[in-house]
Amino acid sequence: MKYSYFPGCTLKTRGKDLDKWGRAAAQKLGFELEELPEWQCCGAVYPQATDEIATRLSSVRALMAARDLGQDLVTLCSACHHVIRRVNGDMRRNADIAGRVANYLQPEVPYAGETRVAHYLEVLRDDVGFETIKASVEAPLKGLKIGAYYGCMLLRPSMEMEMDDPENPSVMEDLIAALGAQPVYYAMRNECCGGYVALENADYAYRQSQKVLDNAWNAGAEVLITACPLCMYNLTRVKDHPVQVKYFTELLAQALGIQEVSA
Repeated sequence: MKYSYFPGCTLKTRGKDLDKWGRAAAQKLGFELEELPEWQCCGAVYPQATDEIATRLSSVRALMAARDLGQDLVTLCSACHHVIRRVNGDMRRNADIAGRVANYLQPEVPYAGETRVAHYLEVLRDDVGFETIKASVEAPLKGLKIGAYYGCMLLRPSMEMEMDDPENPSVMEDLIAALGAQPVYYAMRNECCGGYVALENADYAYRQSQKVLDNAWNAGAEVLITACPLCMYNLTRVKDHPVQVKYFTELLAQALGIQEVSA
């Protein structure tokens, strides 16, 4: 299995290890992430205005490139995934937006939302399968109590993202179980970490992230995994908290025996 891969800005800079672990795990599980050669920043924020065309163009270029290769487009970052998936929906459902984009880009073949956009977690669940992952584990995470932190962008708006049940998701808990650890369910796993207000109101984001960590700790979690670099940034700003925060690809790589992950 080969997928077009959109790494995004964070995984090319501060999150290089997250990208490295994801690629290595993919290879171990029998699929390949083929990085798009000329991808551009997705913009990080989905444009709400329907007449805002310029900020959709980088996503459309990536979607067209994957279409022309005959591949699905996979992301590891929930923010990139959120933007690209929603723009793909615009191109499929909104003729006015699609027409404006075509007028600007002048593609040989107009794009109409043909590409399947999948988060890496969806590839693990829907294409590889958790039973295959379980059978590939070489260093089970036995005894480790792990909470999944979904945040906002992976699941919402649910009718557009169609990723999982927005109120009671299971994809990360199922992954945790496949890796041999114990999933921990806690009330704030779908709540916002403070996200985009971190620049304008860092204190609020800090307090919100601390609430998430405290809630997970009180439910018995020793580790939180996330699929969003922005969530990971906000959660790790809470210093000296007993709950460790990891990107899901890090523990996936550890369980598959690819590399040792530091405590």
